[in-house]
Amino acid sequence: KFAKTQAIRVLEEQGVSFFLHSYRYVDRGGTEAAAKALHVDEHLVVKTLIMETDQGEPLILLMHGDRKASTKALARQLGIKKVRPCDPATAHRHTGYLVGGISPFGTRKKMKVLMEATIGGLPRIYINAGRRGLMAEMNPEDLVKILDPLPVHVAV
Repeated sequence: KFAKTQAIRVLEEQGVSFFLHSYRYVDRGGTEAAAKALHVDEHLVVKTLIMETDQGEPLILLMHGDRKASTKALARQLGIKKVRPCDPATAHRHTGYLVGGISPFGTRKKMKVLMEATIGGLPRIYINAGRRGLMAEMNPEDLVKILDPLPVHVAV
């Protein structure tokens, strides 16, 4: 039994087939700790990064757990000068979720969603379900259907 998060509500409303996996959350453990706890390849764990443009516009970047995002490449692909990660308080204000539990589904603010293009080709993904220590296993095609993300190539 899991308390329903806003992310879970969105997935259910959209008719998505998903499985919830809980694990012991490790502070600053990130996707590596989640992958170890769930016994899956960290490449399949998708992290939700909250960024801001130089104009202060928030956006979501979905990235493989075992990769970092190049903010310079992201800014270049968006045709803007600069993109930077939000601090935890700002990310919480934009999403309604705590860092370590941020899901791209059911965020407080509607934001543009960008996704590392290769995520769409994975057989399954594990993505935060709106609470620390709770992941939704799902088909990446469902993520694309719900969020309609802009594919980008910014992984390093």
